[in-house]
Amino acid sequence: MNPSLKRAASVTALTLAVVGYALLLWRGPWWIDGDHLRTQDLQPADGVVITGVRTALVALGAGGLGAAGLYYTHQTLRQTRKRDTEQAEAMAEGQINDRYVEAVKLLAHEDSLTQRLGGIYALERNMHDSRRDHPTVIAILSAFVRGAAAVPPDDAEFTGDPGLWVRHRLRQDVQAALDVIARRPALTPPVRPNLCAVDLRAARLDGVCLTTADLVDADLTGADLTGADLTGADLSGADLSGADLSGAWLHGANLAGADLSGTSMDGAALHGARLDHAVVNGTSFADTRLHGASLVGVDLSNADLLRTDFTGADLTGAVLGEGLADLGLVGLDPGRSSGAPAARAVPAAPPAPGVRPIR
Repeated sequence: MNPSLKRAASVTALTLAVVGYALLLWRGPWWIDGDHLRTQDLQPADGVVITGVRTALVALGAGGLGAAGLYYTHQTLRQTRKRDTEQAEAMAEGQINDRYVEAVKLLAHEDSLTQRLGGIYALERNMHDSRRDHPTVIAILSAFVRGAAAVPPDDAEFTGDPGLWVRHRLRQDVQAALDVIARRPALTPPVRPNLCAVDLRAARLDGVCLTTADLVDADLTGADLTGADLTGADLSGADLSGADLSGAWLHGANLAGADLSGTSMDGAALHGARLDHAVVNGTSFADTRLHGASLVGVDLSNADLLRTDFTGADLTGAVLGEGLADLGLVGLDPGRSSGAPAARAVPAAPPAPGVRPIR
């Protein structure tokens, strides 16, 4: 309704209410109790009735005015609270936006590691304070990692024995960004970090640094994770197709449902890891140690299993293909292999308490 029409209707209604109330006070006693009141030659008894009715009507009017006043006060307070809430939200949003802009500026500072770290942790605070900014913060940090740790076109600096991974150290700010990504709050639907083609050789994503890294559904296509420490990391459903995990430490990691197509796992340590229903088409497990790992329902028929150590592995429902005797598998009884409902692995001796298996 047009505001002017609404105002005119309100004034008209109020005028009619005042006139009606005045008429009620004047003629009300006869409308209400006309059978017992005279219209002429009023007697004292008539005056008592008329006065009583009008007193009751005045009291009702006063009560109505009081109720209207209370309603108006309630509406006013409600509007005031709503306005105050909106102002507080606007101020908080403005503060978050200001912090966001300053954090991005710090992150872009090329000459100061301290300022870049400050920007990273400021973005983490924004991510926790503003659900709306959560995907944007993850996208920015992922872009920062991709830019700061891109896989080099010529990897001449890191060739040879995967054991040399200890000589490579990830930049401190890149590691901090990965820490924040791993600590991101759980949302529905989940936010998917884009870490395609990143150089994460020897990156520490283990429980010490990240309290069990959470990279669920992460996009790590073509990432270089050579020698990375992913102990206890949750990479379930992650896209690791074409990634390089040679010599990586994946003790107790969760790779269930991950896409490992074309991934190199050569020399990796997957003691107790979960690879249930992972996609391993063209994956290389040469010299990989899968002690006590779970590979339930995994189709390994197109994987490179040269000298793979399956000691104590759970291969229930796995498909291993033909010619296992020629592959030099360790700890595996190939008596029932191709399409077998349960390939058998020789039980592994339990590791001594507190002892970390040798890579």
